[in-house]
Amino acid sequence: MTPDFTYPSARDMDPIVSSPIASPDARLGLLVIGDWIDIDDVTLVAEAAGLRLLGVTDLDHASARLDEQTRCDTLLLFCPAAGPTLERLLVQAETQAIQTGMAVILVAGWETMDLAYACLRSPYTQLLCDPDQTELAAALVASAERRPHAGLVHDINGESARLQQLSDEVGRLARTIDALTQRPRSATPSFDLGPRISDRPSDYIGMPLAMTGPDLSRPAKAAGTDTDRPVTAAQVRDMLRARRLRADFLPGDLFADPAWDMLLDLLAAHLDQDRVSVSSLCIAAAVPPTTALRHIRTLTDRGLVERLADPHDGRRVFISLTQETADALTRWFGASRRLLCG
Repeated sequence: MTPDFTYPSARDMDPIVSSPIASPDARLGLLVIGDWIDIDDVTLVAEAAGLRLLGVTDLDHASARLDEQTRCDTLLLFCPAAGPTLERLLVQAETQAIQTGMAVILVAGWETMDLAYACLRSPYTQLLCDPDQTELAAALVASAERRPHAGLVHDINGESARLQQLSDEVGRLARTIDALTQRPRSATPSFDLGPRISDRPSDYIGMPLAMTGPDLSRPAKAAGTDTDRPVTAAQVRDMLRARRLRADFLPGDLFADPAWDMLLDLLAAHLDQDRVSVSSLCIAAAVPPTTALRHIRTLTDRGLVERLADPHDGRRVFISLTQETADALTRWFGASRRLLCG
C-alpha cells in the first residue's frame, strides 16, 4: 500500500488553527529619548501619528539603546538641557540617520539650540526649539513618511510642498494631543520646554569677527543711488525697528516676515563685522524658535546664508550672509532709499 503524503488544504483546516495569531504591524517604529517622559502621552502621540512606539529611554541609557535597536524609523530626542554626553549622543543619532535613513526629531531648548544645530548632518533631521503641540505633531507626521536613501539630493521644493500637504493632518493631531492636557499628569510634561520666543528680548549681541576674510572695515556703498552715501548698520537696524513698530498699531501676526527680518539683521551684523549665532538669529526673527529654525534651513539650502564654524568652539555654528546676498541687499537698500528720500 502506497503511503498517502498529501496534506489538507487551508480551506479544510480548522479556521481557528489556520488563522494567524496576529497580522504584522507595518507601521513605522518610533523611539523616544528623554528624561521625565510620560509613557501614556507618547503612546497616544505615536498612535495619532500612525507610528509604532518602540520604547522610551532616558538620556543616560540612550547611546546603548541606539546601538542595540535593530530598526528605528523615527527618533524623537528631547534635549532641553546641556549634559556631559549630549554632544556624543547627537553625533551618534545623526550618524545613524545618515547610514540608515532614520528620521530624527531633535527637541532642544534655548540652552542647547546652538549645539544641536552644530551637530546637524542629515538633511532630514528636524530641529525644534520649545515647540508647541502643533509643531511637534507636524514634525511627527513629516517623519512618518518614507525617506529616500542617504546620499540623494535634498529636494527643497518637494519638501515645502509635502509640508503644505500636512496641514489638514496636523490640525487633527493637534486636537488629539491637546486633549492630553485635560487630564492630570504624574510627571513633568515632556512637551513644555520653557517660555516661547515672544517672552524673550528681541535684541542680541553679535559675536566679534574672529576669522580673516574680505575687508569689511569700510561701510558698503549703496549701488544705484544718486549719491555716494554708504549703507550703515545703524540704518539697517532703524529699518528693523520701524518694522517692529507695526505691532504697536496693527496685529503683529498678520505681517510676520521672519526670513526678511533675519536677512536684514545679518546685513547689519555683516556691516558691523559681527558673527551671529543660531540662537541670536532666532531671537531677531521675532517668531517662535521652531519657525525661525525652519527659515534658517531654507535660507541655507537656497544659498542665501551659510554656516560658519566657530574657530574657538566646535560646538557653535555662526550664520552669515553669503557675499552675493550681502551685495544684493546692499543694492536693494540703496535703491529703496532713493525711492523713499528722492
